[in-house]
Amino acid sequence: MSDPTLVLVAHGTRSPVGVATVARLAELVADRIGPVRVAFVDVLGPTPSEVLSEIDGPAVLMPAFLASGYHVRVDLPEHVRLSGRDDVRVTAALGPDPALADVMMSRLRSAGWRSGDHVVLAAAGSSDPDALADVATAAAHLAERIGAPVDVGYAATATPTVADAVSVARAGGARRVVVAAYLLAPGLFHTRLSGAGADAVTEPLGADDALADLVAARFRTHAAALTAR
Repeated sequence: MSDPTLVLVAHGTRSPVGVATVARLAELVADRIGPVRVAFVDVLGPTPSEVLSEIDGPAVLMPAFLASGYHVRVDLPEHVRLSGRDDVRVTAALGPDPALADVMMSRLRSAGWRSGDHVVLAAAGSSDPDALADVATAAAHLAERIGAPVDVGYAATATPTVADAVSVARAGGARRVVVAAYLLAPGLFHTRLSGAGADAVTEPLGADDALADLVAARFRTHAAALTAR
């Protein structure tokens, strides 16, 4: 059996910077494990099923999502079904994972966060309860790093909004509020955060070496299981 190919699957965005971020992350992962393909489940292509149709041999699909919502739990398995392949494995979503909390801590320090500042983790939002539970787990991971509670706000779909979470923190006596962007790449959602009323907003997680290490480790685990069949 040939070595599996990794397909990094992202949501898709009209933001050129967002698309470039996914491409850069794929490049960093490729430096660690070899060739990586990129697919998108929405907005632009190629789709996962289209990429799978072009791959000879087994494949591992890695959802570059920070929570396991509809696209991860329903959309992606459907793309695998449409491909007609039985030599494809799908990893867990990129987040939540403690490694992402380490990246967010780095982004917080770069944004001017100081011990004692109140932190609101800002996620994209979802109507899927499982995805919201994943965001709560991500907030708990970050709270462990900070040593203080971390609230959650959403840029779309779910409540509370980021602005509401910031307002509640202010009403509770917080002197400074910093928003930690739990987003993979720049785009519409990150742009919205600047109007939430916080004292500072971090950059997205981005194409970070720690994320590339995490993706590579997940790939190796699933690739080993495929080749051992």
